[in-house]
Amino acid sequence: MIERLAAAHADARIALEFRTPVELLISVMLSAQTTDVNVNRVTKDLFVKYRRPEDYLAVPREELERDIYATGFFRQKAKSLQGAMRVLLEEFDGEVPRTIDELLRLPGVARKTANVVAAELGRPQGVVVDTHVRRLSQRLGLTRQEDPVRIERDLVRLVPREDWGRFPHLLIWHGRRVCDARRPRCEDCVVSDLCPASRGDAQLPGTR
Repeated sequence: MIERLAAAHADARIALEFRTPVELLISVMLSAQTTDVNVNRVTKDLFVKYRRPEDYLAVPREELERDIYATGFFRQKAKSLQGAMRVLLEEFDGEVPRTIDELLRLPGVARKTANVVAAELGRPQGVVVDTHVRRLSQRLGLTRQEDPVRIERDLVRLVPREDWGRFPHLLIWHGRRVCDARRPRCEDCVVSDLCPASRGDAQLPGTR
């Protein structure tokens, strides 16, 4: 399944645009409840103004809120960003940590964000579960769970460790391009013969 999806979506990768680990962390934090396209639009100017963790702490909270307003939930995100940058400086010498446990010590960083950051920095320690991964892993019969944490537990048992980083990207891109939530194009799917949903198994979650 992984190799077929990899061949079909050879360009599958994170859609967020960043140049440094700090920019990666901030982009992922800003991506909550909005699109990657929207985040990239905001960070294009944001990363010119704010180049180091210190820069996020050098401005009033209200100013940072205005700069990230378009990403939504800007007050909470600004609070989380400044909190995360403060912990980076105080506990990690301004460097983004690589382990899930350390990343989870940053304000505003939950497991999904930590998983994304760790994977993009070359040290995946789990499988990222977003809406696409949840939906497709259910349709493909890889899990019957609804809770993201339980879905991840199922996936890490099934997906080879060396594929933990790329597997979510493959499902995300396949979900966007082929396996639409409402009108999946099973006739164009490279894994349709492996998919219970394509055979009409309506008992599986994610097939509604």
